[in-house]
Amino acid sequence: QGANLFFQLIARRYEKVPTVFTSNKPFSQWNKVFADVTIVSAILDRVLHHCTVVNIKGESYRLKERKEYMKQKQHIVNTLFEQEQA
Repeated sequence: QGANLFFQLIARRYEKVPTVFTSNKPFSQWNKVFADVTIVSAILDRVLHHCTVVNIKGESYRLKERKEYMKQKQHIVNTLFEQEQA
């Protein structure tokens, strides 16, 4: 049902208004997300018709910030334990 609703959205917007997608899945894996290969083909047909694909590789900014936060938190904990032992 989700694939059908998404198709309806794309079909209504097709050639009328710009649409920006972000996804962590390549187009080749959309059939695993939506399960209905026919609807996925119809969605991709419309989405890719007039599109420009920008493929960005690299670590997520949110993940990068979280790792830095956890590193700082661990440093604070380590510093506290070092002071208690001294």
